[in-house]
Amino acid sequence: MSFATLVENGRNCLTEQKEELKFLLDRELIETRRREIKENGRRGMEEMKRRKLKFSSSIRELKKMLAE
Repeated sequence: MSFATLVENGRNCLTEQKEELKFLLDRELIETRRREIKENGRRGMEEMKRRKLKFSSSIRELKKMLAE
């Protein structure tokens, strides 16, 4: 099914069905973001264990790290 067909089918739904679809999509977006955050945290922990992360409280040093 193409995206255009999916959108058209959504437009033809009743209001209650559209609200349920929106709810389901919102929940899926939340879960997707949670998985991304979890994966980023896992990678960050791995980098920290391999001592690849750099920390600083100096704004000048942080700007330098971002530029690299």
